[in-house]
Amino acid sequence: MESRMKVLRLFKTLHRTRQQVFKNDNQALEAARNKINEEFKRNKSETSQDKIAQQLKIGSDVEIYLRTSVIQGVHTDANRIVLKPRSDVLLDNMPYCNAPTKKP
Repeated sequence: MESRMKVLRLFKTLHRTRQQVFKNDNQALEAARNKINEEFKRNKSETSQDKIAQQLKIGSDVEIYLRTSVIQGVHTDANRIVLKPRSDVLLDNMPYCNAPTKKP
């Protein structure tokens, strides 16, 4: 029963992430919805706890990847794409310093 709750929680989380990542892109929203539903239906009858745990791990990795790595781009004209990063994607970055440091 506990694994069923984990599966349902992951299913909801993936769909929420899909809605955030592909916001205002109906084609991508529909494709992601179909893929999520297809994968869950394909593994619906799985009874092995090891395989269920493995699939849960893959699903949570996919959710993290979508949330932290996918950025939307919008075509503004023939040669331009405007990127729309979310706060989940933007990370603090240390500026690169090309000058060598002096050792004492």
